Amino acid sequence: MLKKGSKLNSILTGSCPKCQEESMYVEKNPYHLSKLYDMHETCSHCGLQYQIEPSFFYGAMYVSYGLTVAIGVAAFIIAKVFLGLSLVEAFIAIIIALVVLTPVTARLSRNIYINIFVHYDKNAAKKK
Repeated sequence: MLKKGSKLNSILTGSCPKCQEESMYVEKNPYHLSKLYDMHETCSHCGLQYQIEPSFFYGAMYVSYGLTVAIGVAAFIIAKVFLGLSLVEAFIAIIIALVVLTPVTARLSRNIYINIFVHYDKNAAKKK
């Protein structure tokens, strides 16, 4: 499932989409909020420049919107259907889930967005 070379591996681990040898982020933990968006400029293994063009990751906002909607719907269904909470309590559960998962959503949206444009290259992975 998370074998090297798959998009899912790069998305979930935050590794370079081209070689999948190192993390794109300075700090791997998304809950270290002061470094949430701090990324290396290039991959030290294959040389991929992560900021493909100026303001490249603004497009990740659209991906983030989709992830946020999915999390909200999932939180609502879990709270209302499975836990039997009232409507107000279900909406509070949505808010809590979205606030708690905001750093993860921010990172995942960037990972998904860059993986749309950059594909795994087994030759780049073998470089060093």
